[in-house]
Amino acid sequence: MVRRIYTSTRRLKEGMRIDQAIVDRSGRVLIARGAPLDDYLIESLLKMGVMGVYIREGEEDPEELKNPEPEIPEQIQKTIEKTRVADPSKVKLSESVKARVSEGIQFLYSNTESEDFAEASNSITKDLMKAITDNQAIAVDISALKVSDEYTFKHSVDVATMAMIVGKKHGLSDTDVYNIGISGLLHDVGKSKIPNEILNKAGKLTDEEFALMKKHTLLGYEILKGKDEISEQISMGVLQHHEKINGKGYPLGLPEEKIHLFAKVLSVADIYDALVTERVYKKAYSQRDAVEMIMSMTGELDIGVMKSFMESVILYPVDCIVELSNGEKAKVVANKPGYILRPTVVGLKSGKVYNLAEDMNCASIIIK
Repeated sequence: MVRRIYTSTRRLKEGMRIDQAIVDRSGRVLIARGAPLDDYLIESLLKMGVMGVYIREGEEDPEELKNPEPEIPEQIQKTIEKTRVADPSKVKLSESVKARVSEGIQFLYSNTESEDFAEASNSITKDLMKAITDNQAIAVDISALKVSDEYTFKHSVDVATMAMIVGKKHGLSDTDVYNIGISGLLHDVGKSKIPNEILNKAGKLTDEEFALMKKHTLLGYEILKGKDEISEQISMGVLQHHEKINGKGYPLGLPEEKIHLFAKVLSVADIYDALVTERVYKKAYSQRDAVEMIMSMTGELDIGVMKSFMESVILYPVDCIVELSNGEKAKVVANKPGYILRPTVVGLKSGKVYNLAEDMNCASIIIK
């Protein structure tokens, strides 16, 4: 049986078979779907900034091998080129920056009492801010946020990066975008005080263990409140990022009007990244399912922040190949802000343009 698994590029090994085509901006196939990977191809993926791909595990399906991904006919390729609208600039982190950020975040979570704590927090945030401003980034490809293989560190950087982009879209000043980045990096710093056997427990937590886990927000606030270099708004983001606008969050069960904006932004980023990340006690949700879950949480998350999230993240990057519910494969040619699940695509057999966001004739068609 063949399984399709999303894998970090850095975890790829020679001989693995890729289960998606890698194409350039003009639609040329650089790596064919089903091709065996070697060290050269893996290194090429890293250089292209492809931080994760789908691989195929298990016995190959003979019928599938008889039908490789078809070349795109010239006329359909012309339609693709005519309708293609490049995605907005996305956050890109070089390998050297990723290594530096990963090392820095590990230092922070292991040295909460260090005199260099605030300086290290600022150094990491400056790297993230530079990546945003250098590329004039206004969006984030949510499949490409992979900085460290260790969950706590990767999660913290992913949440910080996403929160900065969403905060920018939401109208925060550059100073607030910078500060929410620090708050995102440190939002789970209280977990450094939680025993590892609870943090990484494979089974369900007991009521006592869950109560202790929920204290990480208070523990994080306690770590930060004694540091003069850390502002109150940064600390509020850390303390309140599990509060809900319906008053059913923790640690204080605050109503909507008493929850800091930083916490509202961090909450959306935190929930999304936690859903799509596999842990010892749970499997990862698909990116699509995670987005749909976020969209369903209107009673818990700030609607304005949720809207900014939907306008900031890219689920189906332009040029990727998707399968439609009508059975046709299609290439993504444009994304419409606010319609993260419904880009414009071109059918690879019919050449038909499906404007999933605006054409009512496409209302019943979804991306599988």
